Amino acid sequence: MVKNKLIGFILVILAAFFWGIGGTISQKLFQAYEIPVGWLVSARLLIGGFLLLIIQSIFKDMKQVFRVWQTDAVRLVIYGVVGMLAVQYTYLVSIDYGNAAVATLLQYLAPVMIIIWLIITKQSVFTKKDAITVSLALSGCFFLLTNGSISAFAVPMPAIIWGLISGVTLAFYTLYAIPLLKKYDSLVIVGWAMVIGSIVMNIMHPIWYVDVSVWTGKTIFYLVIVIIFGTMLAFWFYIESLQTLSAKETSLLGNVEPLTAVLATVLWLGEPFGSFQWLGTGLIILMMVYLALKKE
Repeated sequence: MVKNKLIGFILVILAAFFWGIGGTISQKLFQAYEIPVGWLVSARLLIGGFLLLIIQSIFKDMKQVFRVWQTDAVRLVIYGVVGMLAVQYTYLVSIDYGNAAVATLLQYLAPVMIIIWLIITKQSVFTKKDAITVSLALSGCFFLLTNGSISAFAVPMPAIIWGLISGVTLAFYTLYAIPLLKKYDSLVIVGWAMVIGSIVMNIMHPIWYVDVSVWTGKTIFYLVIVIIFGTMLAFWFYIESLQTLSAKETSLLGNVEPLTAVLATVLWLGEPFGSFQWLGTGLIILMMVYLALKKE
């Protein structure tokens, strides 16, 4: 049991690390290699989704891969387009306008948006825990985006808007999946959601419509990291970690992702990060740790 739990810890840390690095490398692809955002979304969802479904078919229950279409086709399509595709696209557009660190931290405001939605729809009441969570999130967001000065934003406005939309779509992605995940393996739902999202995205940004003649060895290497490690392996490892770890443990260890994104953006890409932005980062991560540790 101890050995299995250790494997779970390793898997969830690797998943969070891969997600964080994947976002930072995506920024590199946009800025240094001029890879279009839409094309990268099409490619990573299509390849990552099919690989997850193949893993499900080989190692788990193949019948589920097709059964979901007989019972929950409409919900699955909505989840793939409004959930998976929307999350991926808005997140990467936010990176393109700003940087991976800010985009990741803004996306991690999703728990606050879920709290607000549940209160508005009267599915929950406003508690002391909610007040602390929202306070940490809003104060952290203020310092992150302004660097302590209310006269000017330290982050481009389009990056902020797309990052906040990414948080909203992540909240939807989280809530809308619950009925599906109660009936089917996570790999089935996530795999098909990626494939569905990629089909819609390919209508606007076909995966074959790209000038590969300007690619270098580094371009291909970075694309492999983003698609295989930052998408397929990250989702697979995270899902597998849930077999041996509690939701609280995976949520807590998942904080490695925004921390990785921030450090990689600052140290590898050389993006400037002010002292108050570090304070804001700390407050948002503290919010996530608090949510993971605090009992309901």
